[in-house]
Amino acid sequence: MAMLSFSSDAKTNPQVAGYAGAVVTVLIWATWVLATRHTTATPLGTIDIGLIRYGVPAILLAPVWLRTGLLPKDVPLRLVIVMVAGAGALFFQVTAAALHVTPAAPGGILLGGSMPLATALIGIALFGERPDRMRLLGLAAIVAGVVILLAASMQKSGMTMTGFLLLPIGATLWAGFTHAFRRSGLSALQGAALIAVWSFLIHLGLAALYGTHLMDASLPDLALQVTSQGILSGLIATFAFGTAIRALGSSQAAAFTAITPVLATLGGAVFLGERFGVAEITAALVVGAGVALSTGVFSPKH
Repeated sequence: MAMLSFSSDAKTNPQVAGYAGAVVTVLIWATWVLATRHTTATPLGTIDIGLIRYGVPAILLAPVWLRTGLLPKDVPLRLVIVMVAGAGALFFQVTAAALHVTPAAPGGILLGGSMPLATALIGIALFGERPDRMRLLGLAAIVAGVVILLAASMQKSGMTMTGFLLLPIGATLWAGFTHAFRRSGLSALQGAALIAVWSFLIHLGLAALYGTHLMDASLPDLALQVTSQGILSGLIATFAFGTAIRALGSSQAAAFTAITPVLATLGGAVFLGERFGVAEITAALVVGAGVALSTGVFSPKH
């Protein structure tokens, strides 16, 4: 029903659908960061979570990818590869490996905060995008807010070198996906289906090589991961973000991802008992202002 609603809105008011898709995405991602971090307390490894994350949407969206084919004839192979790597198997394995050894708050901050910056830089360097001064000011505000959050979080819970190395790589992969998807000509549903099925096949191969621990996990743990990873992150968030990219453009849609670390920090305070103070409030306000500016709402053309 949510998908049908997004599609209907996209026909009548694309920007409203785009903003809605972006908001839904960051809300789900904030939950995903906490859920992925939670797997450290379970027998589930990154391959197991990958099977769940992409297996559920691959099955549910089978009618879509069976119709388009695994390699849609009108989509260049390089775009398919960048999409699957950037939002699928490679992205997930890189970020999940980092989050397994990195506290949720700084991990979410570094990943979510790096995404809009990486997307903007790729757009400028490779596609000749020229953000106006308001958008540049917004990106600067996002960076400032992330630095505030990251500094405060590191003082409390620490940050691993693995996180410092892998999370920016994950953000760059996702940035590549946003640009590739926008140029693919695929719909949000087709993009989500293609990413899911290829990533599921890749994880089946990894499971055949390295084994799986799905049978060792409890039903509550499996239910949590099926809901958070498979249905919310793998299916709804991928579709919603594709809708945002189609309506708003790569850089503008990616700007919303900066809200994720703010929500993850708030979630850590509420659900994990982490401290919450002036630094978090300040960062939330700064990042919120940055997102508003980066989307172009206050740009001269508006």
